[in-house]
Amino acid sequence: MINHTITFLLLRLGIGISMFGHGLVRLPKLEGFSKWMTGLFEKSMMPVALVVPFSYILPIAEFVTGLFIIIGLFTRPALLSAAVVMLLLLFGTTLIENWEALPSQLIHLSLLAVLAGYAPAYNSYAIDKLINK
Repeated sequence: MINHTITFLLLRLGIGISMFGHGLVRLPKLEGFSKWMTGLFEKSMMPVALVVPFSYILPIAEFVTGLFIIIGLFTRPALLSAAVVMLLLLFGTTLIENWEALPSQLIHLSLLAVLAGYAPAYNSYAIDKLINK
């Protein structure tokens, strides 16, 4: 028999660690990350006035949503927020024609969407569950 709550937990932890890790490694080198990202978009249609703020917000968004997903706090809003981050990344990826990055981003988005849909039923091992008792 399949234990859906364990399956949900493992998938939630996996995507949470991915988001958290992406943000964690970028936070100490935020300025360098911003310059790198701005360089990627130099020849794209995206104005630098949008790229620069996004490049500073992205690591924080990845870190915070990842942390909340891992610990199961505000799980569904965190999953949906992370999905919005992935949609923005997908858009940017298409603007710079980085087609190799799309599959990974689509996998992340798919997993986030599925988990957000099933969170109300299977998010048993989470701080949310303790708070809502």
